[in-house]
This record gives sequence, structure tokens and C-alpha cells, in this order.
Amino acid sequence: MKKLIQDIITKLNIPSITFADVRFTSTDDESIYFEKGNLRYKGASLDSKALGIRVLIDGCWGFAGTTDLSKKAVEDTINKAVVNAKHGSLFKRQKVAFKALKPTLASYVYTPKENPFIMDSDEKIAYFANIASMLTKNEKIVYSNVTASFHRQYKIYANTEGTFTDSLIYDVFPAMMVMASDGRQNYSRKWPGDMNARRGGFEKVRAFEFEQNTDRIIKEAIDLLTAPTIEEKRADLIIGGGHLALQLHESAGHATEADRIFGMEISYAGKTFIKPKMLGNFQYGSDIVNIYSDSTLENGLGFHLVDDEGVPARRADIVKNGILQDQQSSREISQILGLEPSSNMLATHGDEIPLVRMTNFCLGAGKGSLDELIKNTENGYFVDFTKTWSIDDNRYNFQFTTEIGWKIKDGEIVGIVKEPTYYGITPEFWNSCDAICGEEEWDLHGTFHCGKGEPGQVKHLSHGVSPARFRNVVVNVKA
Repeated sequence: MKKLIQDIITKLNIPSITFADVRFTSTDDESIYFEKGNLRYKGASLDSKALGIRVLIDGCWGFAGTTDLSKKAVEDTINKAVVNAKHGSLFKRQKVAFKALKPTLASYVYTPKENPFIMDSDEKIAYFANIASMLTKNEKIVYSNVTASFHRQYKIYANTEGTFTDSLIYDVFPAMMVMASDGRQNYSRKWPGDMNARRGGFEKVRAFEFEQNTDRIIKEAIDLLTAPTIEEKRADLIIGGGHLALQLHESAGHATEADRIFGMEISYAGKTFIKPKMLGNFQYGSDIVNIYSDSTLENGLGFHLVDDEGVPARRADIVKNGILQDQQSSREISQILGLEPSSNMLATHGDEIPLVRMTNFCLGAGKGSLDELIKNTENGYFVDFTKTWSIDDNRYNFQFTTEIGWKIKDGEIVGIVKEPTYYGITPEFWNSCDAICGEEEWDLHGTFHCGKGEPGQVKHLSHGVSPARFRNVVVNVKA
């Protein structure tokens, strides 16, 4: 396959083509699903191959992809990419231009301790069957499920600047859920939450200690049936990492994807309240808020050697000491904004066009433990684990509801509350942040389900966060 990629690059390395790149992916996916203690699904999609070719001609991109790797199909794909660029250039108002980069030659293999694709299938099924059975032992639990997704992808990237890289990665995403009911209302609890995919193999599944947490989520789901709601209209909130990862994703991650500034995502995923003139002077958050994109973090789902247009992995400081400094961008957009490309141009599979995507998008750690932060909070709530959420097309006004919350009084947890809902405006919310826990609480929370593009692409990525406190947040106000 490497020879095929190199042969394509050689064909495209001609004077009439300003720049060209080629991506190949071979992807394996496996899923296991238990419902109410019973195995409902086990399936796999293995060795799904895809090839994508992108060319820049007369200031316009042309792209074509294929899952057919026959000689004729590859030739047709090359020709389609060239034709698309030539036709598009007739209508392109602003020509694409960007700085050349030094070539990168590198290879990377992630080796899991327990490879889920070669371990005994019966062993995997038995592991999750045991968990699924444990979730059905209480009569107040009316529904439960256990899911697991395993992902492996081999990727080759090459371009006419001389960059040639290949990589092999493994990702896992296990979860369990229970729903309690008293006949009038239902409440659910998940573990380890919606944002806890991990880079690695089956060893990362075991690290979540599912067996040790079944009793916990069963009890919490049942307790939520009789728990009170938040009565205040404003409150101090400590937000746990399992939920703060999603908040960071929605109100800062998508908001700082630079393609949204220029309206490239309006029809599908919206735009952003950020304008180019804000860079370097806009107070996005308090002075302790540091937000960055870092594709060099090997344990994150967003790690790569180069992005899908050859930009080497790097850290980009998006918000530094509260001030908006940078954007997640492509080579083209970074040139327009006068920024360095951030290594955020990615596609899910070889036959899909690269888009500006989050990689490892993180909130920098502060100081102290979660226990210390709770002790230093006179009155308020600790909330975690996402239930529902919404945010407007500009990534400005939002509403989030967590699965569970705990009331804090005089620095101590005094009981749980149901359906903690909070509201905010993105910059006001991040400016209300007055404490962030330290490195000992910081962790990477991943997802398999970030959608973007038209046609849509679903991307794996991670968010590094530790619990943080936000002052005087609007909570539980009914419309």
C-alpha cells in the first residue's frame, strides 16, 4: 500500500498542481451490546479500506475518494480530483494559498496491553455479560444496558511536499447504564459517562472498574427518585470532569474552529460568535482559564503525527490567561488570519474530505484536589455526568442538565439533587470560573461521537479537564 501511495504522489507532483496529498485508511470496528442482562448484538466491520486524493490547482481544491482500490478505480479517483479542482477554479473568488512546510517522515504504532481484536471472543462476552447481569438484581431498575465499542485504524498520509507518515491506533469506548422507576418518574445513571472513550485496548476497559461501580449507579438512580431539585435561581457550581469535558467541547471547542468564522459550517453545524478582530484581546474567560489544542498527547484520541494536510502535531494555546489568542485552523484559514496552522485539519476515513476538527482540546489544570475545592465552597452544588444539553448556532447561549448533583453546605456534601440544570452565555460563564483543580484531578475524557461536515463525519477526540468552580451561575429557572 505504501508503494501505491507513493506512486500516486509521484503522478501528482507536476507543475500544474500546486499541492496534493493522499490519505489511506484501513479501519476495524467491533461492537457489543447487552440490554436487560441479555446479549442483543455482537458485530464487527473489519478491514474497511478507503483512499482520498486532494489537489490544489489554480487556487482551488479538488477532492475525490474511493473504497475501490483497483487500478482503474484509483486512476478514476485521481482524474476526478483534478477535474473537480479545475472546474471549481472557474468560480473560486478567493484563491487558496498557504506557506510551504518542511516534510515529515515518521511512523507510529500504539501497542495495547490487551488487543481486543485478537483476544478470545468468549472472554470479552463473558466480561460484559457478568456486568449486565449485576445491573438487573434490583426490582426498581426497569432498564439497563452495557455497551462496548472497539476501534483500530491504520493510516498513511503523504503529500507533494515530501511528507510521508503511517500510524496504527486503538480506541475503546465502554459504558453501562441503569434506569430506576417508581411508576411515575424515571431516572438513569451511567458509568463512566458519555465522554470517557480511551486510547488503548481492553486494559482500559478494566481500568474503569465496572464491577465495583454497579452498586453505586444503581443506588444513585434509585435515590434520584426521591431527591429534591435545586431551588435557587443562582448558585456556585463545581462541575466534575465527566460533564465539564462536554461543556468545554460545546462552548469553547466548536466555537474556536476557525472554519465557522467564515461560514463554512453554517448549513450543518452552525457558526460562532467569535470574529477575527477578537484574537489577542477578547476576554474569553477569567485569568485562570487556559484552553489549548494539543495533538501531541499520545494518550488522547486526538493524537497524530501530522494532520490530514501535513501539519506536524503541536500545541496551540487557544485561550491564554483568559484572553482569546488562537484558533483551531487549516493551512488555508490560518494564512488568512495571520496565524500558524494548528494541526487540526482531519477526516475520519480516507475517502472523506478533511475538515477543521478538535484533537485533544483541553482546559489547563489549576491547583488542589476536588475534596479541597468542595471544602472551600461555602454553599453550592457539585454536578457531573451529562443528561441533556443544547447550545445555539453561535455557540453563545446554552443550557445543560447533568444526571446528578450534590448539594454543598459549609464545605461539605449534604445530599443529592435531581436534574441539576444550568444556563449561561459562553464568555460570561468562563469568566465566572474562579478555581480549577490540579494535575492530580486532570484526565483525558474521549468521545467517538463528534459530528461535523456535510456529508457528516463522526470523529474520535479527547478533552483534558479537571473539576472547576463557576460562581453565581443561573440554575433551575423554569421557562
